[in-house]
Amino acid sequence: MKLKESQTFLNLARAYSAECAARTRYEFCEYGFRYNGYEAIATLIDRIAYQEFNHARVLYMQIQDSEMKIVDNIDVCAGLPFKEKWDLLENLQFLAQDELDEAKVYVEFEKTAREEGFEKIADIFKMIHDVEIRHAKVFEELYNQMKDKTLYKKAKAVAWICPACGYVSFEKEAWEKCPLCDAKQGYCEVKLPEDLYF
Repeated sequence: MKLKESQTFLNLARAYSAECAARTRYEFCEYGFRYNGYEAIATLIDRIAYQEFNHARVLYMQIQDSEMKIVDNIDVCAGLPFKEKWDLLENLQFLAQDELDEAKVYVEFEKTAREEGFEKIADIFKMIHDVEIRHAKVFEELYNQMKDKTLYKKAKAVAWICPACGYVSFEKEAWEKCPLCDAKQGYCEVKLPEDLYF
């Protein structure tokens, strides 16, 4: 079976569209966090948005590497979420759910690609699925810490690092303003569980 005649080809285009849309939604959310002084969360969201960009790039390359000399428009039908608004806490919950929803779709895309004999593409869908699950866990962790007001308060002393100037303190709670450069608390690195660092 030729790729351009397969469901996998359409699934590549659908996945590409979804990854592009996810990146843009995440940039909207990143802007909201940065605007409200949560520089560290904005930076994490921006990092995930960049990873979504690279998912789209990898998928685009698979479409371009097909046997077609020129790839014309590909008509796709795909549902894209429009849930995110301007509530920061709620957006973290929406972002986590978006990632889980995408992960479910990648399971189906992987299965179809294997059935159609496109093992390399199936492996790509599987790897993206695994990353989306991780993204969901990061968003869930940020949501829980923000909701529980533990972003900058911990049960035991931890290293609070100011990315603006490099100042480090070992306390249970991060400073309101960095004692060295006056950066606001929202610049201070957010502590994620070790298995979620990226």
